[in-house]
Order: sequence, then C-alpha cells, then structure tokens
Amino acid sequence: MKYPEVKNYINGEFVSCTNQRIDVDSPLTGEIISTVPLSLYSDVDLAVKAALNAFPAWSGMTSKMRSQILYTYRQIVEQNVESLAAVIHDENGKTMDEAIAEVRKSIELTEFACSIPQIAVGDVLEVSLGVECRSEYAPLGVVACINPFNFPHMVPHWTVPNAIALGNCIVLKPSELTPVTAMKMAEMLKQAGLPDGVFNIVNGAKDVVEAICDHPDIKAVSFVGSTPVAQIVYRRATSNLKRCLALGGAKNHLIVLPDANLELSASDIAASMCGSAGQRCMAASVMIAVGNVNPIIEQLCVEVKKYIPGKKMPPIISKLSRQKLVNYITEAENSGARLLVDGRKFSNDEIVDANGYYLGPTIIDWRNSGAQMPSEEVFGPVFEIIAAKSVEEALAIQHESPFGNAASAFTQNGAIAKMVAQNASAGMIGINIGVPVPREPFSFGGWNASKFGAGDITGASSLGFWSQLKKVTSKWAKQEITDWMS
Repeated sequence: MKYPEVKNYINGEFVSCTNQRIDVDSPLTGEIISTVPLSLYSDVDLAVKAALNAFPAWSGMTSKMRSQILYTYRQIVEQNVESLAAVIHDENGKTMDEAIAEVRKSIELTEFACSIPQIAVGDVLEVSLGVECRSEYAPLGVVACINPFNFPHMVPHWTVPNAIALGNCIVLKPSELTPVTAMKMAEMLKQAGLPDGVFNIVNGAKDVVEAICDHPDIKAVSFVGSTPVAQIVYRRATSNLKRCLALGGAKNHLIVLPDANLELSASDIAASMCGSAGQRCMAASVMIAVGNVNPIIEQLCVEVKKYIPGKKMPPIISKLSRQKLVNYITEAENSGARLLVDGRKFSNDEIVDANGYYLGPTIIDWRNSGAQMPSEEVFGPVFEIIAAKSVEEALAIQHESPFGNAASAFTQNGAIAKMVAQNASAGMIGINIGVPVPREPFSFGGWNASKFGAGDITGASSLGFWSQLKKVTSKWAKQEITDWMS
C-alpha cells in the first residue's frame, strides 16, 4: 500500500484499533492505498477523555498564545503545500491544481483563526456610576466536527482552527473515504507545538457519528455532508442537548439571461460544474434559461469538452458514486431529456487508468422533454437546463428547490442582478460567478435544507457557535453620587 494504515490520533499519539478495518482505495486507479479502522463508542470516549484532560490548560492560555501556535502551524502548512496536495490527489482524486488550491484555502482559513485575538475581544462599558459591565468569549469545552470526502483538508479547516483558537479541544471524524489527509494535519499541528489532547482524530463510519452525537461531554457538533444525513445528525445531536450546525447538500440554480457575456458565462459555468468533478455543494447544477440563451449553451458545450477525464477533470470518489451518476443520466435520457453532452462516453488515453472511477461532463436539457427535472442533488459533473419565461418565473422555480446553498445570475443588467440577489432563496449569491464562495472574513453557509442550525460555519459568524459569552458586572467602591443601579 502506498500509505501506512490509518490510525486514530488521541492525546498526541497515533493509536492502533483492534476493530474491523476497511480499504481506502484511490479513485484514480481503484488501487488500495491504505486501510482505515471502523472505530466504536469506546474509541470516541478515549478521545473525549484526552480532550477533557487537555482543556483546563489549553483554555487557560491567552488567546494570543493559542494564536501563535496556529500561526506556526500555518507556516508549516505553507511549507508543505505540494506534499499535502499529493495526498489529496491520491485519496480524493483531485487534480494537483485543485488540491493545491484546497490547501491554499486552508491556509486562508487558518489565517483568520490567527486573527481571532483581534476579533473576539469582548466589550466593556461603565453602565452606571462606579459599575462596569464586560463580556468575553469563553470556550465550550470539548467539541467535535464530522467531515466529508470532497474537501478532506479544507473542510476541517472550516472548524478546527477557529474552535481551538477560542480555547476548545476537538475531536475530528474524517470521511472513511479520505482519512489520510487528516493524519497529515495531526502531524503538522503536533509539530507546531499544539499540546497533546487538544486535537484528536477518531476514524470510522456511522458508529463514530452516533457516538459523537450521543457523548455527554461533547458540547457542540459540526457536520458537513448530504442533506439526509445532516438532518439525522442535527436531530440526534440536539436531542442530546448539544449545539449543532449541520451543512447539507444543494442543487444550485443559475439564472441566465440572453444579455449575459457569452465567453465569461460559458467558461465560468463550465468551471463551476466540472471543478472537483462537480463533487462540491457549491457546484453549478441547474441553468434556468430565461429567453433564448442558446448561444451561451452552445459555447458551454464547447467549454465542458475541455475538461477531459484524467487530465483536467478528476474521477468520481467511488465506483458506487459513479454508478449512481450513470443511472441518473440514463434515467433522464429515458424520460425524454436531451443529452447535449454525454459524460458516459469519452475516449481513454494514456492519462486515464481504465480502473479509475471516471465520468465526463454531462449536460442534460430538460426543455421540451415533457418531463420534470428531479429535485434531488446529483453531486457530480452533471449540469441540467430548464426554461423560464421571465426572471420572476425563474425566481419562483428557484424558490421551489428544497435547497439554498447558492444561486447566481448571469446578466449585464444591474437591476436584474440586484433583483436576483435580493429575492433568491439562498445563503450565497453570485453575480456572473458560478461558485460564489465568500472569502474570509465573510462566512460560509446556506439556507433551507442546505443548513440546519443557527449561524455559519466559517468567518466571524462562526465565533458564536464555538464559544459562549461570559458577562461580568463589577463595582469596587461605594459612590458618593449614585443612581438606581449603583
């Protein structure tokens, strides 16, 4: 195997599990590159105990001291961008360019966490004669994050740096499909000087997720994954009186008008639907064509064919996921939809391993099909086209979607762009942008069935989730002049 067997990371050490192990295979070739344990409640309990032991000393540090460790960590990641990207490439399948971009985003997220001493400063005010009130951010204790396969390095950096910068200790559960990257993260945090027990990893599947939701000493849980599982995690965690922020899936709608810039629109939509093989919750999923936008669609078909599987576009994460996508495309075709580009048909070359889980970009045109596009998330390089007679109708269609991660308008008309931005039912809006992910310090988070819980998972909005406000009111001497409070 290319990588050593994956182990849990508890109290600063990699710990072997005697539990059942499953294979970790590379979607590039189908080859087994490692194995990962299917941990149990007892393993989660060990990690929580280590975190509880570490919490008093870690939370007792000043935020400046904690941020200095994170800044050292940020430097270590910066020095190892390509080696980290190579691991992501192997276990997730991303192109090296995509993997490098992911690590770069992790660095940006860590930089935000390093700035928390300047952001989470609390308030102080003399509220009455001789009486002072102050507030400060206090950590929760032991928290946990449950992460997906599609961004094995970036998504943990949505949560871990901010949570520990605020004084919490954390248990991370990586995807069992991409667990090797998390081990590298643990090694670099240890190298940066993070005290043992502050950061822990427990690998596994459903049993670990349930244990995290149920463990009485875990105070908050973040989750990123599909909407059905996000709902289950949110209900189970909150039923155990924990805070929970669970991000689910999406089917992002792009409202495209005839006046949109042809080259910009086609290239941006192609990049959005094909990047990471469409396996991201911010990918372009549906075009709502308002009027005649056929020239843009024709150019889009040209652009997506540049994303050759194995060269510019990575494989699908697993054989099962690829088959689900193939089934979806086949069912759409059988329903009467027209395949403008059929990703099931592409020619292998020397770059593509025949055993890899590859699928080409696919564009499904539902217009004039007599059938209705399914509302489910597809999660692959599949882009669908429907029609609307007006922007108002397009917005009504977008509102019918159960999801609400992103929505975009492609137009040169500022009034229409503003109308979409104000009225689309989504947490992140793009204007001539196919992947409208906010940059720090702006936060990431959707609406509707794309998110369960209050607040967002990154940026300034996340600080309230990973902390609690402590309010102190003080008076030191009797005042000669008093009011009702003093």
